[in-house]
Amino acid sequence: MASDISQIAQLLDATLDPVKHKKAENALKLEEKKPQYSLLLLKIVATETLEPKTRLSGALCFKNFIRLNYVDEDGNYKIPIDEVNIIKQELIGLMIAAPSTIQVQLGEAISIIADSDFWVRWDTLVADLVSRLSADNYKVNNGVLEVAHSIFVRWRPLFASDDLYTEINHVLNIFAVPFLNLLNATDQQIESHANDKEALKNYFDTLSLIIKVFYDLSCQDMPPQFESSLEHISTLLHKYLTYENPVLATDDDSEAGIIETVKADICEALQLYVTKFDDDFGRYAQVFVNSAWNLLSAIGPETKYDNLVSKALQFLTAIAGSATHSAAFNNENVLSQVVEKVVLPNVALRESDIELFEDEPIEYIRRDLEGSDTDSRRRAATDFLRQLQGKFEQLVTSVAGRYIKHYLEQGKTNWKDKDTAISLFLSVAAKGSVTAGQGVKTVNPLVDVVDFFQQHVANDLLSDAGVEPISKVDAIKYLYTFRSQLTKEQWQAAFQPLIQNMGSSNYVVYTYAAICVERLLFLADDSGNRIFGRADIEPFARDLLDHLFKLVEKENSPAKMQENEFLMRCIMRVLIVMNTGIDSFVDMVLDHLVGITNVIKTNPSNPRFYYYHFEAVGAVVNYGSSSGTSKLEDRLWQPFNLIINEEVNEFVPYVLQIFAKLLELNPSGALPTHFQALVPPLMMPTLWETRGNVPALTRLLAAIVPRASSTIVAENQVQPILGIFQNLLRGKKTEQNAFDLLESIILSLDRAAFEPYFKEILNLLFIKLQNNPSDSYKQRFVRFYHLVSAKVEAGLGADFFATQVEQIQEKLFVQIYLKIVLPTSELLVRPIDRKLAVVSFAKTMGDSVAFAERYQKGWAYTCEAMLKILVNVPKVTGGVGDDVVNEADVDDIGFGMGFTALNTCKKSARDDFPEIQDINTWVRQYLLDANARHNGAIASYMDRLTNEARQAMAAYLG
Repeated sequence: MASDISQIAQLLDATLDPVKHKKAENALKLEEKKPQYSLLLLKIVATETLEPKTRLSGALCFKNFIRLNYVDEDGNYKIPIDEVNIIKQELIGLMIAAPSTIQVQLGEAISIIADSDFWVRWDTLVADLVSRLSADNYKVNNGVLEVAHSIFVRWRPLFASDDLYTEINHVLNIFAVPFLNLLNATDQQIESHANDKEALKNYFDTLSLIIKVFYDLSCQDMPPQFESSLEHISTLLHKYLTYENPVLATDDDSEAGIIETVKADICEALQLYVTKFDDDFGRYAQVFVNSAWNLLSAIGPETKYDNLVSKALQFLTAIAGSATHSAAFNNENVLSQVVEKVVLPNVALRESDIELFEDEPIEYIRRDLEGSDTDSRRRAATDFLRQLQGKFEQLVTSVAGRYIKHYLEQGKTNWKDKDTAISLFLSVAAKGSVTAGQGVKTVNPLVDVVDFFQQHVANDLLSDAGVEPISKVDAIKYLYTFRSQLTKEQWQAAFQPLIQNMGSSNYVVYTYAAICVERLLFLADDSGNRIFGRADIEPFARDLLDHLFKLVEKENSPAKMQENEFLMRCIMRVLIVMNTGIDSFVDMVLDHLVGITNVIKTNPSNPRFYYYHFEAVGAVVNYGSSSGTSKLEDRLWQPFNLIINEEVNEFVPYVLQIFAKLLELNPSGALPTHFQALVPPLMMPTLWETRGNVPALTRLLAAIVPRASSTIVAENQVQPILGIFQNLLRGKKTEQNAFDLLESIILSLDRAAFEPYFKEILNLLFIKLQNNPSDSYKQRFVRFYHLVSAKVEAGLGADFFATQVEQIQEKLFVQIYLKIVLPTSELLVRPIDRKLAVVSFAKTMGDSVAFAERYQKGWAYTCEAMLKILVNVPKVTGGVGDDVVNEADVDDIGFGMGFTALNTCKKSARDDFPEIQDINTWVRQYLLDANARHNGAIASYMDRLTNEARQAMAAYLG
């Protein structure tokens, strides 16, 4: 059994100590392998005499343990069933009783458990929750609703399916009526505690959770229980959308109060109901539109109202998008009111915006950028106006144009008014969404975005004297937004001023300039050709990179150095566009990248920054190694090996990919001395235990095998490597990695080294084939077959494969070949795989004794399969599009949890027969040579074919 509570609690406390945390985390890893470890963590969370930080640390540790150790990828429990049952019995009550900070962690753990168990293996949960509901105990109710929300919220992004609706109906049958009763009871408690501030606040917390769960339960379809009570529910929602009570008013201008939170929750639910259920809800909508309008007209500029304003505007945007309700806006006076009362106040700069610009510039940028996750007033108002413009383009453009003209005139003496004019113009000029890759793709034909820039915006980009920093940012953001609308010539005029703005002393100005330059360098035409390429930036690329690095390195603390991911993304993009042009200054780039690595590894805190950072390193490895990889290996080995030894888990998958790429760039020759030290740890389970490491570890090991083949055989490491292959093959998520490693072994080692294990390898592969394998598994198996079959010169071939299979079970090869190999070969998609299949089939036809004598029908089937592939001749091309690197979506990158592939280090597709360029010519020559070798035997086998196949084969053996 695991150690006692006090010892685990001490280790949890030590994880919070920067000096002791590594040792404590390693000790906890040992503890988690002991029985009932998860139950000890729950006891720590439940022990009120322990310090809150210890209990919170225990809850966090429990959540992470559940995430990694509750079930395997097939849904089988990894911990004993009695432990599972106790967790389910204790967890709900514990969460309900816990402080809110702990509730968050336990709620996430419940959600993880629900992902695998709810509802079939946890069919008592909903009844358990309902049994705990109370008419007046807000603490218990809030806990129950937190649990319910953590489970039901999972439905929101899911596509409809029978299983999903079965689960939702299971919940509704038990939960819906008690839930509606709780809504009514909570309304009554709010009424009766109208003057009791503490109780009222807690009942409003309950109401907020009720509305969130209301959204969860409705997100796929309107529950019939809600449909029959829709008028009453609408009445209550409207009551609280317009509710005011000075008892709950807050003095804080920046922190939203609970009333604002509830109103925002209601607006979000209203948006859902207008969008999905307008046929039923439409008759109640107008009263909400009027109230939302009044709310937006009266609300102040304080930041505490920002979320409410955003949600109310999103509700009105849904109304404007509805064919039923939008007609009310098709009126010049109404639209003038919309622009004046709702849009203008919310796109105009506020003092709080200027303070954010000055005091927290990186936060300002993240909120301001199109496509950011943050709901802002300006974005919500812009979306509302764009929705209206989509319906009534001419009228909205005309009405907005009057205000734009007015504010431009005012802007001659007041830069804030000019900012308002530009924001309003951006709202009506852009059609559709602003994409991350291309900016605005379609513009309003009634406006001229280039002329507007030249007349009103360009001067702010070009001038330094008397231009406010925010006006500079407006000019840069204008280019960023409409980057797809400018010609190459127009961009050439704007590019140098952009570069010059990177020299600004203002954080937001130089960062926005870097953002715009990076997106411009990413921009491509419809054919995939870059608008700005290497030749456009080569004259100043070195100086530009040096300047960007110095901006990153202005602060030397780990957190500050990695704060600005936009600068590092620009560095990455310049390196990618420069390609091999970085060769002349690769040492300078490496000095900076290695220095940054050494600082940020002590506290990785910004996943986007260090993702771009390692993409930049990957670009240097890929493009800066024209004179060989030895210099890069020497420069990167020491800092990157330290990352592995110091267990900087967030960086390890990136480091392993870069090491693998270095080896793949030079696949021949002995393994460099540095990398020899990596082999022993790769054989140990420690690194493999972190799931995020596995793809990169596999790739690195597969890259090491050909460089260290003689050492691997001499030191008896074939069996341990095959043990890793076996472990990878067990998991659905790692079975492709298993084939990568297996193919490396087959290609790199002599047959004598792996032949003793080959039968067992096949046995493992066949077991998976019998258990409803995925299409991708079958295709990788067939590719593996073709690889062995095609390597006749290495002592392998179809006969070797067939002999090994027959040792497992007599006549099994015929079944595998007819049911798996032949039909799946037709489904291969990649040209290199189709080419490999043709080579394999041709060599089987030309040199297999088994197919000549024992499997005579098989020879004919093989010929027909080859001819089918040759109908669409597989053409292998290399390098096309290899210089186009799209950054990964890093929004969901966690800390040490997942794997993100580096695009600059992506593995090149392996062509096992690069010497074969024209596959048709090769097949003809190979079969003619084989026929000569075998004294005309191959030609005699043509009698086995159908007339159609014989005619097709005449081109190859005629």
